[in-house]
Amino acid sequence: MCFSATASFGAGAALSVLGVLALRKSESSSQIMFASIPLLFAAQQFSEGFVWLSFINPQFANLNTPFTYIFMAFAQIVWPAWVPWSVLLLETNPNRKKLLLAFTSIGCLVSLYLAYCLIAYPINSRMTSHHIAYDLKYPMGMISKGVSLYFLAIIFTPFFSTIKRMWLVGLLTLSTMVFAKLFFHQFVISVWCFFAAIISFVVLYMIPILNQHIKTYKKA
Repeated sequence: MCFSATASFGAGAALSVLGVLALRKSESSSQIMFASIPLLFAAQQFSEGFVWLSFINPQFANLNTPFTYIFMAFAQIVWPAWVPWSVLLLETNPNRKKLLLAFTSIGCLVSLYLAYCLIAYPINSRMTSHHIAYDLKYPMGMISKGVSLYFLAIIFTPFFSTIKRMWLVGLLTLSTMVFAKLFFHQFVISVWCFFAAIISFVVLYMIPILNQHIKTYKKA
């Protein structure tokens, strides 16, 4: 999380509980990727907790680089592909599946490109104003296009799902992104990942809806 090591580890623990509950309530293998979202957010928050420790405790200074890269791997590689893919697996409408497949393909391409950038260009993290800033040295020309495709895959995919209330995931993702951009522009990566973790509550809320959706589809 973006405020302290204690907050990051606490958020990671809470999200782990939500993830376990979501998986236990799931009744179909098609729900596993979607239900696992809270656990992924938990791992991401734990990784930033160790980034915090590398700043405040000299004994953990050597953890800064590996956990900075782990955090960024979640932010830039995992989410662009995972979110649309998890929604695609839940879709039962053949025509809508084709559209969601297009979004998923875009997300996977973004993940591959950002994975290349993460390997090819240096990144570092620094603590300032009680937040963590992540400095990226990626080519700016491609980044502007990549950011647009990133949000296209993550934010717009849920809006095109036929599953009841799936649009809540897209709306919450968009709202948290705008909030982070407006009020924490310099720390948007860290802050947005924290607020986006709120999506985990929506995931848990959605599981019974998904169970009913699958039962209705099987009866049809």
